[in-house]
Amino acid sequence: MIACTNENKTTKEDIANSPKESVEDTSTKEVKNILFFGNSLTAGYGLELSQAFPALIQAKIDSLNLPYKVINAGLSGETTESGNTRIDWMLNQKIDVLVLELGGNDGLRGISPELTKKNLQSIIEKTKNKYPDVKIVLAGMEAPPNMGEKFTSDFRKLYKELAEANQIAFIPFLLEGVGGDPKLNLPDGIHPTPEGHKIVAETVWKVLKEVL
Repeated sequence: MIACTNENKTTKEDIANSPKESVEDTSTKEVKNILFFGNSLTAGYGLELSQAFPALIQAKIDSLNLPYKVINAGLSGETTESGNTRIDWMLNQKIDVLVLELGGNDGLRGISPELTKKNLQSIIEKTKNKYPDVKIVLAGMEAPPNMGEKFTSDFRKLYKELAEANQIAFIPFLLEGVGGDPKLNLPDGIHPTPEGHKIVAETVWKVLKEVL
């Protein structure tokens, strides 16, 4: 949920139509839960829930007969601080994979990157403590340029540092190829259009498929 200036070089083909992955027989496999835990980007702000990237990921999973169920736990306005509280309730259900997408609102509000990092670390630790075998994917975000060079640099680095320290999968920038492109965002300039969510889904899938 953030302003950025990346060029749109990503393919726009629907994530549900990629022919490269093999289809598996899941008739005897236990269905596992993938929790997408984030803010309005995950929630698909301004769109139907079926158009948001977690739903597109579910469509991809279903097309491959993989034994996973997506849970969209996106909440508009969520910060890492509120997310650190809400995760306690979300962990009452079994979580096999966590896709953690938070921090964009912290960047918009100028919250200290150090505090953002602390909150994300707490979410990661709580999840691992409750489910030691959980696999985690961390989605990186960018802060607005008007926050200043040091702030934006520190904000960007915190995600990579967290991923490396916790040895978890990492998406360098969730909105790669989408952020900053008026054609792929709603009039607010922050939230992706349905076409933008297709690109986000491709970005997420490239990393997520490796941990499933």
